Amino acid sequence: MRTPDDNRITRRGLLQRALGTFASAGVVSLFPSAEPAYLSSRSAEVRPKSASLRGKIALEEHFVIPETLAASYGAAGGPEFQRRLEDIGSARIAEMDRGGLDVCILSLVGDGIQAIPDVSEAIRIARRANDHLAEQIARNPGRFKGFAALPLQDPQAAAQELTRCIGELGFSGALVNGYSQIGTADRIVFYDLPQYRDFWATVQQLDVPFYLHPRSAPAHLPAYEGHAWLTGSVWGFASETAIHALRLMGSGLFDDYPKLKVILGHLGEGLPCGIWRIDNRVSRTLGAKPRARLPIGHYLRENFYITTSGNFHTPTLTEVMTEVGADRILYSVDYPFEDVAIASDWFDHAAISDADRTRIARSNAERLFRIQVGVNRRTSSLPLVNTAPGSAQRLV
Repeated sequence: MRTPDDNRITRRGLLQRALGTFASAGVVSLFPSAEPAYLSSRSAEVRPKSASLRGKIALEEHFVIPETLAASYGAAGGPEFQRRLEDIGSARIAEMDRGGLDVCILSLVGDGIQAIPDVSEAIRIARRANDHLAEQIARNPGRFKGFAALPLQDPQAAAQELTRCIGELGFSGALVNGYSQIGTADRIVFYDLPQYRDFWATVQQLDVPFYLHPRSAPAHLPAYEGHAWLTGSVWGFASETAIHALRLMGSGLFDDYPKLKVILGHLGEGLPCGIWRIDNRVSRTLGAKPRARLPIGHYLRENFYITTSGNFHTPTLTEVMTEVGADRILYSVDYPFEDVAIASDWFDHAAISDADRTRIARSNAERLFRIQVGVNRRTSSLPLVNTAPGSAQRLV
């Protein structure tokens, strides 16, 4: 287990020190200080572009039911896009095969249950979505797993539904689309509030991950007025989710429930890149401080996992690896909002070690969710499978 001061010494720093020691002994020449070994294509095995890694597990992959389509992020898409959201069958499996995915953990697309202010209706639709997903998984249990949709407008009902989904439906955890609206669209609640402590106790007792997925920033905020394009995935997603995660960490939630496991997508919604400054300013500020007992970075490294969903940028990936370690990173696509082939091509050939590639693509998820995929385990890295070149375009 890391100590609260671990953020003072990074993997990058340790690597550079080791390289310096070997260089002084004449064993190896130093890489430029701005390019540690694991950031350089020279240090990673070069894979042919015609080869792809199979056996991946992805866990920010979405579906929709008719009752939530109109209010979902998929509503703006055309009929073909909406068909992809609705399908949990052969067409989706074909897409998974195209991207080297053996298993997808599916979740109700946002805004989902969180955008239903009527509490009883939120409870009803959550149960409906979860039952539908369980029925679809039963047809292809080797390829699909599920995240529970939860009516967090009512913390007790959410705890009961999560318990049902884990115990009766065999789901892998929960994915919740950010803050919830209760009673009216203007009444927004975040899950660090005291009334959610019993819910979090249930999550810890069940020992399953909780995926905190983004919601758009409220468009009425002055910062977004006249700039609606900023409220969603371009910027508002990351802003809202990072604030929500910081609220959870700063509230002392993980002091009370230290075994909680929370997942963030999109390579951490910017938090890994800003965590040093967050802790530095908390330690030096003359103003208000969080209630948490330990530095915020401690909780990020000990209680959070981070996925690659929709953020296919190698420098950002390696920065996240530096801050939280490869054991805390999980592969994801964000289908159908992103294309499986684009995600796979980037990840399969990113300049990271094959050992880290295997951890991120499959092994970490196998350990976290206690699942295994049906691939050859006699080799140390994921096997290769040839994929025909396609003309896939990024979905907007």
